[in-house]
Amino acid sequence: MTKRERAKLIRRYADGGDEVVRALEVFPPEKLTARPFRGKWTAAEIVHHLADSEMTAAIRLRLLVVQERPVIHGYDQDEFAVRLRYNEREIGAALAAFLAARATTVEILERMTAEQWARQGWHTEAGLYGPERWLTIYAEHAHKHAGQITHLREALAAKASGRKRPLP
Repeated sequence: MTKRERAKLIRRYADGGDEVVRALEVFPPEKLTARPFRGKWTAAEIVHHLADSEMTAAIRLRLLVVQERPVIHGYDQDEFAVRLRYNEREIGAALAAFLAARATTVEILERMTAEQWARQGWHTEAGLYGPERWLTIYAEHAHKHAGQITHLREALAAKASGRKRPLP
């Protein structure tokens, strides 16, 4: 990956928090736990997932930069949603944690050396895993979930107006 490609992905990563905030600004607060699509997460579950995922991702990057060949552990995001009761909790603290973890990680990404970008660890589910692979994944992560929040809002609005809701 070139410096230019990394810089583009870092910008994309940095913009992800704003996109999630924009998606939530127009989301009806009383509908955060509504589930218009069977088997899919609610907006509240997505926000809590973003917080937990981002805090985990932030530690993963730090381990890759600091430790020699760290083991990066996978986790079951669906179990997190159930056992941490995502739909029973307010989203304010989770959103703040997501945004803070992302902001501090951007500062690290912008200052990494070529040697740090080349470091590698081992992911228990994905195998060889380094900062560039990490960045490729997380640059899009928040954007994908912001899109899901928007899709949920559209489905709820369609349902409220009696229109056919969009497919998941």
